[in-house]
Amino acid sequence: MAKPVPLLDARWPSAEEAARSRLFSPVRLGPTSLTSRTWVPAMVPWRATDEGFVTDDVLDWYGRFADGRPGAIVVEATGIRDVPSGPLLRVSADRFVPGLRSLVERVRERSGGATRLFLQTIDFLAIRRRPERAKFLGRFLALTDEHRAGLEREKIRPAADDDALRAQLLALDDEQLERVLSEREWEDLSKGYRERVTDVHLPHVAALPSVLPELFASAARRARDAGFDGIELHYAHAYTMASFLSRTNTRKDGYGGSLEGRARLPLEVIEAVRAAVGDDFAVGARFLCDEAIEGGSDVTDAAHFAVRFAGAGLDFLSLSRGGKFDDAKQPKVGKAVYPYTGPSGHECMPTVRIDAAGPFGRYLPLVGEVRRAIRAAGHATPVVGCGGIATFDQAERALANETCDVVAAARQSLADPDWWEKMRRGRGSDVRRCIYTNYCEGLDQKHVEVTCQLWDRDLAGSNVKLTKDGKRRTCPPPWRP
Repeated sequence: MAKPVPLLDARWPSAEEAARSRLFSPVRLGPTSLTSRTWVPAMVPWRATDEGFVTDDVLDWYGRFADGRPGAIVVEATGIRDVPSGPLLRVSADRFVPGLRSLVERVRERSGGATRLFLQTIDFLAIRRRPERAKFLGRFLALTDEHRAGLEREKIRPAADDDALRAQLLALDDEQLERVLSEREWEDLSKGYRERVTDVHLPHVAALPSVLPELFASAARRARDAGFDGIELHYAHAYTMASFLSRTNTRKDGYGGSLEGRARLPLEVIEAVRAAVGDDFAVGARFLCDEAIEGGSDVTDAAHFAVRFAGAGLDFLSLSRGGKFDDAKQPKVGKAVYPYTGPSGHECMPTVRIDAAGPFGRYLPLVGEVRRAIRAAGHATPVVGCGGIATFDQAERALANETCDVVAAARQSLADPDWWEKMRRGRGSDVRRCIYTNYCEGLDQKHVEVTCQLWDRDLAGSNVKLTKDGKRRTCPPPWRP
């Protein structure tokens, strides 16, 4: 593991300098305007009910971010399908609208109307936990003649009886078994079953292009009805829409292969969403400037997609990097693979130990390359840049260099939701600075309430709400200037 790099030196502005800065100047995103170019991107806090409803803890969470009065907050990845998905928010049916409306009202109240609120909408395919070896070979594996042929290659005479054949497979060591199983079967055993958009032999996967546009459109209508200022289509990381955009998408039905084929469904979703909500509701997308995997999409693909999305009328484009299932670390038996554990995941959420360059502004150069392609194509679509931004000078320089038009900070905002307001008031010395160890990401991986190690053990006070384990506070302590 690399030696940790030190945090960047931070120079904080006076209130007068902040008022003159680009960071605290307004910007227009289609039909809505931000009071500043400050942005809290989507983070999943694991505070919804198991049925996907807004809870008091959800309201407290977003209300706490609103205290910092950022220009915009993007609400966590919210499911568009009416299927169980654990304690993640859903917008898949009208019954979720009242709770989402209360979330909008809480943010309006706590920010004094200064913060715009966008709902991030997501689709994801099925994934299962890594199975026990005996259970997989004894129950889940569909036996074929290929398994018998594989045993013969290992100089083992295959049994005619299926139960006996399964026993033979179970007796193999891992090296032998990997040679006998197909590549996909071995992955199902070693990492857990995971659907891909290229699994067109599955009818529901083949049908995705005919199903998803209306699902996203219906979700957008509900978000509008709940009072959100706009939506952010989740086209990033390891999930369905990002998988359609990926170079690994080899579908032969017109929705894969070429750049145009891979962009086809995302563009059809944009068209359906815009038709559903009209022009007076902001619609943007978050996608990858680089997949950071072998054989994956890179910044040239991202630039092409960005130009197409801008041409399709999106009101903002938000960029991220990596976070793929393809290179994720093998999970323990009984756990699901997590897309932020491999090299691409480390690029998505780099720590102070990633390498000598550190995490700070790590992929802003790629963001700038995508933005230049958009401008060269004649589009003025605002670009949201992120990636280890945690100081005023970093943010101001990215805006001054026209790398991006809006600055997003996730982990620094988690460490201190008030950091935007502290800078605005000339109180930067009070900022609680993220130390980029990914303590928060470790909690996310366990699907428990996400907190920050810098504040979650601050239990002083009689009204502190605690996480389910009773050991951590659910929200950062209040700032009392």
